[in-house]
Amino acid sequence: MIFQRTELLIGEENLQKLQNSHVLIFGVGGVGGFTVEALVRAGVGEISIVDFDTIDITNLNRQIIATTNTIGLDKVAVMKERALSINPNLKINIYKEKFFKDKKDLFFSKDKNYSYIVDAIDIVTAKLDLIEIAKDYNIPIISSMGTGNKINPTMLEVSDIYKTSVCPLAKVMRKELKDRRIKKLKVVYSRELPMKPKNQGNNREKQVNVGSVSFVPSVAGLIIASEVIKDICNLKNIGGN
Repeated sequence: MIFQRTELLIGEENLQKLQNSHVLIFGVGGVGGFTVEALVRAGVGEISIVDFDTIDITNLNRQIIATTNTIGLDKVAVMKERALSINPNLKINIYKEKFFKDKKDLFFSKDKNYSYIVDAIDIVTAKLDLIEIAKDYNIPIISSMGTGNKINPTMLEVSDIYKTSVCPLAKVMRKELKDRRIKKLKVVYSRELPMKPKNQGNNREKQVNVGSVSFVPSVAGLIIASEVIKDICNLKNIGGN
């Protein structure tokens, strides 16, 4: 059985909870791709993924779906193929879409019962709108803060947004969420001070890009998956958490 080792750890009842769950993930890049990977391998029964982008050569350094063979392909399509190669019984829905608030009916309706939402979006406005919608629908959500310009994955941690510090994105999010009267939000963020990208020459594109590395976004994605799984199975007091 695919999930025999998982069942030994969490038990048959909790494995069944995962197999009956439906997780919606926005963004399958450096963070979201590893979240999807971990959720599939843990036994989540249904997954919906949303991402408008295609795989670029610059994704090779950190994104689990990026290889020289997948450059130029749709991220959601490649992620779907990979997920089904791990668990052929998985139900997976893909949306090649850029999330906007006015498109919410594509993803949210009475017949779509989500157990959890993962926000791995880069754009602040989209993150805020998604968080607000999740609260309106009373769906648990976890949000990824900034992982760019960071090199120490051991400084990532899970917290409420209002208890975060250091992270520039979290600072912006705290203010905007307060203005929207959202009182709490589970996030993964880093206490590491962002590094300044080392520009080469006068390449303007490199000056505006965020630096990244293979082992920080990936760890953030795996942490997010662990929180989703622990919450679905109510395993918060296991493992010292």
